[in-house]
Amino acid sequence: MSDKFCPLNLTPEELIEYTPDWDGDRFPDGRPKVPDGIVERMKNVSITQAWGVMRGAGYEHQYEGGWAQTHPGKTLVGRALTAMYMPRRPAMRTVMAAKGAAQGCIGDQISWPIDMLVPGDVYVADTYGKVDEGPIIGDNLATAIYANSGNGVVFDGSVRDLEGIEELEDFACFVRGWHPSYASPTIMLLGVNTAVRVGQATVMPGDVVLGKREGVVFIPPHLAETVVKTSELVQLRDMFGKQRLREGKYTPGQIDDRWTDEMEADFSEWLEGHMDELPVPKEAIQDLLKERTW
Repeated sequence: MSDKFCPLNLTPEELIEYTPDWDGDRFPDGRPKVPDGIVERMKNVSITQAWGVMRGAGYEHQYEGGWAQTHPGKTLVGRALTAMYMPRRPAMRTVMAAKGAAQGCIGDQISWPIDMLVPGDVYVADTYGKVDEGPIIGDNLATAIYANSGNGVVFDGSVRDLEGIEELEDFACFVRGWHPSYASPTIMLLGVNTAVRVGQATVMPGDVVLGKREGVVFIPPHLAETVVKTSELVQLRDMFGKQRLREGKYTPGQIDDRWTDEMEADFSEWLEGHMDELPVPKEAIQDLLKERTW
């Protein structure tokens, strides 16, 4: 990771202050570092399941839909590195450029966040929905993003060089559109690793980004494990219920109603007997069984 920080970002100390519910590891820049295993398991979580857990925890503004996708059908998962852009104000942009140069930032401002990306990051940029003169990347910078992060992007703005971006097979982009113009003359970078607004959602650095056809959710780090475990439990119970329905052991009314203690015990036995066949990591199922009382 680069040890350089954008002049108007949150400091590592401020990021710790504004993410008080996270007590796990952090990156040197202060971002919460949700474990790789949880991020990987997040790929199988549905947007609806994640949204439900977050809403139940009081986080009601973490979803945004209405995206154009450069790679339809691809799932995007990773930890957010955020950037905030605003309409260009010449004096401010000049000062920002000087501050960035003094800290060793290289090139145009739109490249600074890219230099800070590490594997597993998702570059999340607030470009206030700008499409015409809104692209902050084309295929060259997209290649650099993918080389640094191994991931795609979420831009509340646009991209250019669509055909070149499409050649990056796993570079899933959720954007507002594409346009052949170039954004740099009309915008300025106001901050990196700061809170940003993406449509109706508030995004913090280190949020786990989950993008699918339905839209994008930004999951607070301290809720990521709960989202994954809740989703996996729903998935396993659904598989168990359908199998028992096919076998005729239970009626639809029994499956749809609150399960009896006997059914819960049957579910636990089923988990133990099918542990190596289920689409959930064996270790996760073992942990689930430890937490169950049946």
